[in-house]
Amino acid sequence: MQRRSFLALLATPFVLQNLRYSRKKNSDPQATSRYIYSQAVRRSRSDGWDKLAMGPLMGHIGELFLGTPYVGGTLEGDGPETCRIDLTGLDCVTFFENVLDISRVIKKGKSGWDDLVKEITFTRYRSGNLGDYTTRLHYTSEWIEDNVKKNVVRDISREIDGELFPIRVNFMSQNPKYYRPLKEDSLLVQRMAEIERSLGATTRYLIPKERIELVESRLQTGDIVAIATSKSGLDYAHTGLIIRDGDTARIMHASSQKKKVILDGRISDYVNGVKSHTGISVVRPLEV
Repeated sequence: MQRRSFLALLATPFVLQNLRYSRKKNSDPQATSRYIYSQAVRRSRSDGWDKLAMGPLMGHIGELFLGTPYVGGTLEGDGPETCRIDLTGLDCVTFFENVLDISRVIKKGKSGWDDLVKEITFTRYRSGNLGDYTTRLHYTSEWIEDNVKKNVVRDISREIDGELFPIRVNFMSQNPKYYRPLKEDSLLVQRMAEIERSLGATTRYLIPKERIELVESRLQTGDIVAIATSKSGLDYAHTGLIIRDGDTARIMHASSQKKKVILDGRISDYVNGVKSHTGISVVRPLEV
């Protein structure tokens, strides 16, 4: 996105800015989410964003969510696994997931809430099939692997000089107390352990944090960045979207520190600002 158009967009009184009031007043997140979604679709068509390529479209949709409160755990709930969607509060994963899938629905020329549910189910669950808790793509490395296979995204990490990134994950199976379905069902823990072991056979690539600045010019608006961590048992600790602001590749993300969706500074500065961050993997949305 060119700097001039980016600054003009920030100066525009978004329709969705008014939703901050409705978030406070409306006790039904589902109804508010449907309204947010309908307004995003309407705005994309009235402003011609639906004619853009996926990356720029995702940039615009992402900007509509600036200021949305950071809320974790919105995918969890009572009863069996279901495709839960809450646009009134986002974490780092649900932010990029919803932006991606709203954009995919728009590019397909659709607009119904059921269309969004279908799209999110397709990207959120292994092979697009919703089953029990373990069918959800909990680890970002598996989300990338599965959505590359489904032709949703392309992993560009290797082609922008990424190096081999071995996947060694076991956090969920080793800490079931943090995940209610795992805590209540030992069979699910066993399945999760099997999934974790299988991820060890996958190949991912990583741009080390000290080299991110060298590849920033090759990043585009709408690219999804996964930030790797040195913490034991985990692959990635955070996710976000790239927004090009002139010559600068900035990160837009749901920040747990700022408690809302924000447009942050340079991706290289952000990653290097956290000791446990080790680098980034980058996937680019494919056209629908």
